[in-house]
Amino acid sequence: MRELGFLQRIDQQFHWLNDGYATFDDFLAVLASRKRKVVKRERREALANGITIEWLTGADITEQAWDAFYAFYMDTGSRKWGQPYLNRTFFSLLGARMADKVLLVMAKRAGRYVAGALNIIGSDRIYGRYWGAVEHHPFLHFEVCYHQAIDYAIAHRLAVVEAGAQGEHKLARGYLPKLTYSAHWIADAGLRDAVARYLTLERDHVRQMRDDLNDLGPFRRGDAPEEQD
Repeated sequence: MRELGFLQRIDQQFHWLNDGYATFDDFLAVLASRKRKVVKRERREALANGITIEWLTGADITEQAWDAFYAFYMDTGSRKWGQPYLNRTFFSLLGARMADKVLLVMAKRAGRYVAGALNIIGSDRIYGRYWGAVEHHPFLHFEVCYHQAIDYAIAHRLAVVEAGAQGEHKLARGYLPKLTYSAHWIADAGLRDAVARYLTLERDHVRQMRDDLNDLGPFRRGDAPEEQD
């Protein structure tokens, strides 16, 4: 794209990489001892109030499940800076047209769903999209969005969980920074030159941030999996 005059921008997301783990415990075994203990405690405390977790995909995703998830989505979107731009019909259409590519991780307490995360299943990876809850429970966000996605990827031999941009808290849960790329066309020559100068500086900053975050990763020295940029 650069050969066609587009400006390249780099950013980063956080990805978990499946290094051939057979179980979640296999993954935990390559974390530093202190980080491993933190994850174990998080998982234990997330389910301490009688919460159970369900994986829903395909025909298991009912309209009642979508109703519950839509309430979670709207709750998240109603918070500061949020903007819930998807309506309820969207989720029904998603279920009708590609339910086998949808993974809902749903948390249930006292017979009702209280939190959930929407993921899209690709050929070799899971894409985390939306999260929400109508009850607050310590560490439930981490359990539903990150730990359960890892469990699912291991069980289904998927190579990557893409947890999206932002959120350095993902690092401690085994999600490492991964560079992403986009291309942009700017017709005005003056604006284009100014943006190009900024992007050069930004690329250096993003790469340095990626390196710094990798140095802070939770893995034992030499055990961090690698994904090519």
